[in-house]
Amino acid sequence: MSRGENKASQESLEAMIHFSEQYARKSETYFCVDPVVTAAVVEGLAKHKDELGSPLCPCRYYADKEAEVKVAYWNCPCVPMRERKECHCLLFLTPDNSFAGTQQVFERVEVSYHD
Repeated sequence: MSRGENKASQESLEAMIHFSEQYARKSETYFCVDPVVTAAVVEGLAKHKDELGSPLCPCRYYADKEAEVKVAYWNCPCVPMRERKECHCLLFLTPDNSFAGTQQVFERVEVSYHD
């Protein structure tokens, strides 16, 4: 499958960018200092939104993604993020995290994938 066939829709991508920016401000967290990490996670969330109808965390392995969506534990923002501000994906980081940048605004960068 070519990378183009595996990309999220522009609509879902824009929705996840908007969500991420709003949630970072609301939760007083910041995006990763490396904008490629942020872009890859947001694209993964958007792709899951297209495929599953929900932004399931893209940084974890699931034996059954549909079942995980129904449980909602790993739907972004996941329970660890909501309860303890712990983001496994490095999308929402507290200021004291060594990977935290200073941005709450999404920076558009190209994410390259190698086959």
